[in-house]
Amino acid sequence: MQPAKQNFLKILSIVIALSCTAGASLSYAGPLEQAKRIHDRLVGVPPSDAVIDSMAAMISAGDGIGAALEAMENPAFYNTTLREFASPWTNRERSVYVDMNDAVATVIGMVRDDVPFDQVLYEDIVYVGSANATNIAYSQTDNDHYLDLQTNRIDLSDPTNLIRQQQSNLPGSPIGISQTAGIMTTRGFSEAYYVAGTNRAALRFTTMNFMCMDMEDFRDITAHPDRIRRDVTRSPGGDSSIFLNDCLSCHAGMDGLAGAFAYYDFDEGTQQLVYTAGSVQPKFANDAGTFRFGYETTDDSWLNYWRTGPNTFVGWNGPGSGTGTGAKSLGMELSQTRQFATCQVKQVFEEVCYRTPNGETDLQAVENIANSFEANNRSMKRVFAETALHCMGN
Repeated sequence: MQPAKQNFLKILSIVIALSCTAGASLSYAGPLEQAKRIHDRLVGVPPSDAVIDSMAAMISAGDGIGAALEAMENPAFYNTTLREFASPWTNRERSVYVDMNDAVATVIGMVRDDVPFDQVLYEDIVYVGSANATNIAYSQTDNDHYLDLQTNRIDLSDPTNLIRQQQSNLPGSPIGISQTAGIMTTRGFSEAYYVAGTNRAALRFTTMNFMCMDMEDFRDITAHPDRIRRDVTRSPGGDSSIFLNDCLSCHAGMDGLAGAFAYYDFDEGTQQLVYTAGSVQPKFANDAGTFRFGYETTDDSWLNYWRTGPNTFVGWNGPGSGTGTGAKSLGMELSQTRQFATCQVKQVFEEVCYRTPNGETDLQAVENIANSFEANNRSMKRVFAETALHCMGN
């Protein structure tokens, strides 16, 4: 054998041996090393000696979940990890580099307090800074309250700093308890998704952020077209077949659901959420002359055509029959699905494991953790803990 080839094979054998050794070290890491990895995945800053020793003791006793929960007591989990996790849900660019707002703060507070996470889309809930944390009051017209919390790096893990309130009880609230819908009726969400347009964005980004599905993922040419609005041409480019085989597949389901937001708007002048009970926002009549025989929105009712046909895989488990009025009932329809559960797990996986789930082991872990999420009162804390345990050796 030539010397060059012998050297190559020798080097290759060393590389393979080192790779196997590294894999073995991950598989057989002791409790202390496991604790450090869990803490790093969840928090991203070094733990104290006391914390790491306590976590290692829990792991030795077979309580990996308890160890992960202890790591989550670190303020950095709330001020950094969770803030980065929720921030993309509050802007159309889905960027993490945005200021904290009431929607992000509400997600942080819900996870901290272990509020059943399906409520993020329908509960009368919002988290605000306490008087001890900031002297700038919550406002319906600006974000200064949350900017102050952010700028002063207020510890959001402390329940005396970030407190739960009802949206409907905040000073100047334009909505009552029956019109609130979790973060979908916060100022931060409204500024991003109710502004201008036709409010279809509110539905699209909700399904993207909480069901991991864009409109194209729901395509169904068998869906009934009776709810498609008048601003959608039935003959794009003079060819009706394009509408029947393409446009209809998204708009039938989307327009059927987006009516839930018919009374919501964001006023760019006053910079606040607007709700007009019983009166459809004028934006729903934009370009009504495009096809005047299309659906005219007259109230805030919605109809879910995706409950049957190819989208039954979503797992529509809500208490209703696929119809309702307003954003609150729509939030219940979406958040009770199996897709909602698996989506939360996948997004936590990407945040904690620094990659998307891939391969049979990861995909089975997603299903198992989603089962646990549903069985444990939709606890996002537990999702973070179980995901960190799965990924600590990967």
